[in-house]
Amino acid sequence: METVPGTPFGVVHLDVPPVTSGLAVGALLAGVASILVSLLVICFGVVGADSGGVWASGAFTALGVLAGAGAIIAGLLGRRQIRRPAAPPAVRFTGQGLAVAGISCGSTGVLLSLLGLGLALLISLT
Repeated sequence: METVPGTPFGVVHLDVPPVTSGLAVGALLAGVASILVSLLVICFGVVGADSGGVWASGAFTALGVLAGAGAIIAGLLGRRQIRRPAAPPAVRFTGQGLAVAGISCGSTGVLLSLLGLGLALLISLT
């Protein structure tokens, strides 16, 4: 307890436990969803290339890219939120690893979705 100079009173700071960033958790979930959707892109593109699977692959590519981009943006915002300094009574955020994992999973999902669409188009043209 710190005393206030010139008075017999003291100042007490409540200890607020750190909280896991919701943006970091959301980034990880969106990144994993982007990877799972990219697997659908590859499956529809390779297996159903002759029966219109390229259209389904294109639709899932759009979904995978949107989920991956959301994961990247949420991960970057989560890292910013975690790095921001907080005074003692304010809430501190944790989850740096979750944010980085969300960014990397989102990037991987976008890359796999675009590669899956390219593969589907290549197979349908041959």
